Amino acid sequence: MSEEFGGEFITLTDEEGNEFELEYCTTVEYNGTVYMAFLTVTEGDEDTSSEEVDEESEDGGLVILKVVQVDGEDQLSTLDDEAEMEAVYELVMEDLFAEDEEE
Repeated sequence: MSEEFGGEFITLTDEEGNEFELEYCTTVEYNGTVYMAFLTVTEGDEDTSSEEVDEESEDGGLVILKVVQVDGEDQLSTLDDEAEMEAVYELVMEDLFAEDEEE
């Protein structure tokens, strides 16, 4: 993804009605399912990049969500299975590092 024009941002609402903003990183496929990776955006962030590291989090605020079909519409869902999360995380990291090497 080119950062020439800035990142792509989405706002999600959780089950308790809290809204939070995420910056899109990449999309990967694992076992026929599509997953999207995002970085969390905190107040005051002008430009969040995959190279920034959140001091509280080893993964820098990386959020991986699964694309699921609900009533014929695509929705994002959290991953509940630890093995699935680890496998998808590895694919996301490989994809992000491959993009860095191309630049």
